[in-house]
Amino acid sequence: MIIRRSLVTGILLTMVGHVDAGVLPEDRADILYHLYDGGGVEIDGPSILVRKKLGTSVSIVGNYYVDMVSSASIDVITTASPYTEERKQWSLGMDYLRGASTIRFNYTSSTESDYDAETISFSVSQDLFGDMTTLTLGYALADDKIGRSDDPTFERHLDKQVYSIGLTQILTKNLITTLNFETITDEGYMNNPYRSVRYFDSGSAVGYSFEPELYPNTRTSNALGIRARYFLPYRAAIEGRYRFFTDTWNIEGHTFSLSYIHPWRQWTFTGKFRYHDQTGADFYSDLFARSEATNFRGRDKELSPLTSYTFKLKAAYEFLSDDGNDWGFVKRGTVTASIDRLHIDYHEFSDLTALGTIGNEPLYKLDADIFQLFFSFWY
Repeated sequence: MIIRRSLVTGILLTMVGHVDAGVLPEDRADILYHLYDGGGVEIDGPSILVRKKLGTSVSIVGNYYVDMVSSASIDVITTASPYTEERKQWSLGMDYLRGASTIRFNYTSSTESDYDAETISFSVSQDLFGDMTTLTLGYALADDKIGRSDDPTFERHLDKQVYSIGLTQILTKNLITTLNFETITDEGYMNNPYRSVRYFDSGSAVGYSFEPELYPNTRTSNALGIRARYFLPYRAAIEGRYRFFTDTWNIEGHTFSLSYIHPWRQWTFTGKFRYHDQTGADFYSDLFARSEATNFRGRDKELSPLTSYTFKLKAAYEFLSDDGNDWGFVKRGTVTASIDRLHIDYHEFSDLTALGTIGNEPLYKLDADIFQLFFSFWY
């Protein structure tokens, strides 16, 4: 079955961390386990990532990721049967450092029973003005193949291109800011082959029936983000982020987050709050007036107007330091655990399992827990 990939992306970025231009990433290995549990969906699995320098100008990175999905979500139980799925992903990348410039290449491939995806990405970063400013340009190209587990003859394609530009500026000895702009173009099959929309049907016992959803075959989205981190006198830091999103489907989103990072001896503690609010796609409806009421139609709850809140707690412990107390070639080691509590209010998506009268069902709410545990070793 097709699954959401935003969680996977977030987990991998957590492992890889922020990489600055002008400096090669440190030799490092990460071993991670993650668990998502919420809304009738459970996703868990391991991931292994390894970085290694080759001389003074090249660094390579490889990652292997597996997750198991079991779903009895509201989308599934109202129109289909619960399922289990395994997804495997691997990636290989390279950083090349030349003076104040860093060039990065990355290839990622993922497979599951009904979805294969390949992505190639490239970026160039340049340090300017005595390393006080870093400019980054990026491009990515993705080719996805969509199938159906119950129909071996079904095959659709989706092409994606991502253009990005980022500017990082050290403003003072305590304040660093980053401004990013990203444009994504999608062309091809973008709806879920299993998902249905519902429409009013007086001949049905429940007052409505279902038919397959139908999306436009193009989409262009733009996102502008800003991040600021301020280092406090006692080694702690405060970080704020804002992101504005808009697309040609008439979705407009605003995301705010605020984090506090506090080191204490061998520990580093992080607390974070994130708020997200968005409008719905112009072809989304919880209940259409009739069959084929519009040229395009969708009932994906993620395309509806919604508001989400996330609370995060994270703790990292350095059990091995580079002050001479090492394990042979392993110079430093940390263990990190985090828990996220996610709550989403869907403003126009009804909970059909509540068996309310047609058009008056209670709105759906989702609560989920996201747990991560990973070990990092520097060598």
